[in-house]
Amino acid sequence: MPKVTDSRNLPDIIRKPLITEKATLNLENNQYTFEVAPKATKTEIKAAVEALFEVKVTGISTLNPPRKKKRLGRFIGYKPTYKRAVVTLAEGDSIPLFPDV
Repeated sequence: MPKVTDSRNLPDIIRKPLITEKATLNLENNQYTFEVAPKATKTEIKAAVEALFEVKVTGISTLNPPRKKKRLGRFIGYKPTYKRAVVTLAEGDSIPLFPDV
């Protein structure tokens, strides 16, 4: 049974849209890429996108990229981890990533 997410916490799930070369090519297929909280589930991500952008989500793919090392002098640490979500929207729906100013 999916966990019910409080509507006040939905904006905290989606951190920012990712604008890469592959992500912009996926915009033609009505797929948007977001950086999300690492512990967010697919149902939480779907609820957050539908509530924030008022669109219909038809599919979600998630990916946890490997940690990258970061070196500062002789100390080695890691960059913060994140989760990537590729969200497919229903036909006719869109999200304005670059609003007209």
